[in-house]
Amino acid sequence: MRMTGGKKELLFGPYAGFTTKFLKHGSYLDMIKSVRPSNLYPMIKAGLDNVDLTKYLVKEVMQSPQDRLKSLRKFVPNARLEDWELAIAGQRVQIIKSHAEKGGVLEFGTEVIRDNEGSIAALLGASPGASTAVSIMLGMLQKGITVIKPELAKTRLAELIPSFGKKLDQEPALLDQITAQARTALRIG
Repeated sequence: MRMTGGKKELLFGPYAGFTTKFLKHGSYLDMIKSVRPSNLYPMIKAGLDNVDLTKYLVKEVMQSPQDRLKSLRKFVPNARLEDWELAIAGQRVQIIKSHAEKGGVLEFGTEVIRDNEGSIAALLGASPGASTAVSIMLGMLQKGITVIKPELAKTRLAELIPSFGKKLDQEPALLDQITAQARTALRIG
């Protein structure tokens, strides 16, 4: 259940998909443009070692609306197709790494990639969702993106996140305050 644009919505998302875009609004040529002589062999090896995953993705992408409704009805038995709309909720870019013995390995973890100057970074991987993204990005900011002065980043983060750098199990009043703010923002009792 989510509040989206001021209205309550129920989201259901077991459906997998596939695109050659690296960003939700990217180009269909993103994957093709990323192929280099140095990464072609690892990509092919990772693909061959994960044929079952490829078959699964193809099966998911080829589902009809009725197939998706059948999955949904396992959780919402009286669901009707006309009451639901298919929407792309997010985008993941899978990491393929060169491997000395296997040629190429599909990574299922989450990884921060940044340039040498520390001026840009990205969170990539199998599940860079809400459960990991904030923690990883805060850790990265603490380590310092060089275009932001570390003391400025910490001050600004403390303003944005009252619990930043604090142990809530040692500050019950702050925990109560943050819990109340979250309940108000999420409109839950």
